[in-house]
Amino acid sequence: MKWNKKDAPPDLVKEIAAKYACDLCTASILIRRGVTSAEDLLFYLEGDKRYLRNPFELSGMEDAVERILAAIEEGEKILIFGDRDSDGVTSLTIVTHFLRSVCPGKDDDVFWKLPEYDEPYGLSMEAVEFAAAQSVSLIITVDCGISNFEEIRRANDLQIDVIVTDHHKPQEKLPEAYAIIDPKLTKEGEEPYPFQDLAGCGVAYKLVSALRFAQKSSFYNQPLCLFNAAPANDDSYLIEIIKTRNLTVIDRLSEVIVPGAVKIAGTRLPRFLEGQQICVFDEAAQKKLCEKIFGRSVEFAMLDLAPLIACEIPQTRGKSLLRLKDISRIALYTSKPLSEADVLFNLFVSFAHKKEKLSSPDDDDDLQLAAIGTIADLMPLQDENRIIVKAGISALLRKPRAGISDLLYKFNLNAPKLSSTDISWQLTPVINSAGRLGEAGTPVKLLLASDKIERDKLVNRIKGLNDQRRELADKTWELVQPRAEEQKNRFNGNLAFASGDDIKRGVTGVMANRLTNKYKVPSLILSYNNDVATGSMRSVRGYDLQGVLEMGRDLFIDSGGHNYAVGFSLQKENVDEFLSRLKTFSQSIELNEESDVIEVDAELPLEYFTPEILKVIDRLEPFGKGNREINFLARSLKISDINFIGRVEAKHAKLQLDTGKYKWPALYWGAADKISEGFKVGDMVNAIFAARRNFFNGMETTQLIIIDIEGA
Repeated sequence: MKWNKKDAPPDLVKEIAAKYACDLCTASILIRRGVTSAEDLLFYLEGDKRYLRNPFELSGMEDAVERILAAIEEGEKILIFGDRDSDGVTSLTIVTHFLRSVCPGKDDDVFWKLPEYDEPYGLSMEAVEFAAAQSVSLIITVDCGISNFEEIRRANDLQIDVIVTDHHKPQEKLPEAYAIIDPKLTKEGEEPYPFQDLAGCGVAYKLVSALRFAQKSSFYNQPLCLFNAAPANDDSYLIEIIKTRNLTVIDRLSEVIVPGAVKIAGTRLPRFLEGQQICVFDEAAQKKLCEKIFGRSVEFAMLDLAPLIACEIPQTRGKSLLRLKDISRIALYTSKPLSEADVLFNLFVSFAHKKEKLSSPDDDDDLQLAAIGTIADLMPLQDENRIIVKAGISALLRKPRAGISDLLYKFNLNAPKLSSTDISWQLTPVINSAGRLGEAGTPVKLLLASDKIERDKLVNRIKGLNDQRRELADKTWELVQPRAEEQKNRFNGNLAFASGDDIKRGVTGVMANRLTNKYKVPSLILSYNNDVATGSMRSVRGYDLQGVLEMGRDLFIDSGGHNYAVGFSLQKENVDEFLSRLKTFSQSIELNEESDVIEVDAELPLEYFTPEILKVIDRLEPFGKGNREINFLARSLKISDINFIGRVEAKHAKLQLDTGKYKWPALYWGAADKISEGFKVGDMVNAIFAARRNFFNGMETTQLIIIDIEGA
């Protein structure tokens, strides 16, 4: 393997470290990863929920909130329908828990369903008919629905409104739903949502956040105009106006006016301000400026926000917007210069959040679920996903919500520092295991249950299902591996494949993932059940699976997924046709070359190779897709101990690396042969590694995970 450490210009390292109050090592890592813009740095260096985007920026959110509020007010019956995986389970729990807490009929008015056993993905006709039988008048889908055309049309025929919340890629045509909320959806005439990679649970969290705001805030649906006049140059003035609703910018106006050159009627101001509540910062100063611009005959009715904001944010008292811009933390993370009107808008939003106490324990509980679902669905840990996961894990460590606390205790995950990696490897597979074995509803029941005795029974059931899932996966792999080996050339060497009626549908995704890891090509597993075949595909090396879905769209009963993980079902009689098409299609599959280069994020001189590196790691958590763990490099380490470990045979190496001041335990997975043949105690080595916290018997230690090693 080749080691590559990209250049990090010292001047840029110092500039970022000084401007954003981070250490030099963190700054150099961010630069090597290409994270240098102010907007990107925000999501790596901040974790406050205040930096999350406003849910009303999502297309369809206002319509959805109004319809749900009406349903709550009228005591309508509501069905929430989700998916069977961790993302679907957490999405379903977030919305159901909220609605049951505010609907008059509680559990009697709010139902939930998701696919069980061999039911297909997505909103089903059976669910729609169930809703009609229960006199449901509103269905809310979570983590699904964007492709359920016929089911939503049937709901409309039955006088049931459907609100779709999803995060999968929409087709060109959209279902005829009452409202659709999907970050990937772009409507003509609307700005696209700035970040398209929210998980389904992220969208569900946004919906509930918007509903809480609508119920709690006096600012809900209240239009306001934020007005600011300021000198532009020697003889002109700049007037900026921002129209807001639900703490979002809905329109803005900017005019440069020379006093005496034009009357106010000749500007765009009267029409823009007509019927609006005009808010300013420092009313006396703004009125004086308006008098200079338009004369004494023109008066504005103004509401002074300065004293109101100062009550909630005392550090603003006595300061001008110009001065506040210089000390604004939000301004740090904007590449374009902020105007005074922008500063006023940001102050107004912060003021509203504090005054109306928009953050709550319930919000923290929802973030815990959103964090788990985002990690489980392998969403890129970039942009606001980073804050969702970071804030969610922080809330979980402070006080895990009921259901999650039971899972953590049952599976011995009560470490004081639970990371995104721990959640990915140890918690989300447990939640997924129930769905894989046909009991996706069991985790939902656990997460919604208030009775401790009931939760104990449910968590024990999940423990049993997880044990079964692991055993089933091991047995199924013994079937899949030789079949894939036999078929490895069937699809031009570009696709791994295995199928059979003895492959349970619940583990097709796990098997496809294992094949992908083994052969380093996209993989397909087909499971046959009666007359239906269910497929799971996983991808690798930059190949987008959406093309495969399009190729077989006319054959599928249903389909869905992301760029690198998709699923579908089709009639068994259509399998030969699908595989024939896939064989031809596979000739066009282009895979990125496998890299034999290890990217080094930071080199640690031995005097800086101390436990303090954990602070750097903590700063750049969470790690996962789109933000891998940090690759550190250290040179001239002494091997002071070597052991070999493994259940059946010694496949892995356990080393102790000595810097002179510290001795570091290190694991090198799958490298027993390499170490035994090429290294001995006392050798000096250079190593690339990740560093993790390890907890055992209440003690915290730092453990290195070796990525590559060479003689010094």
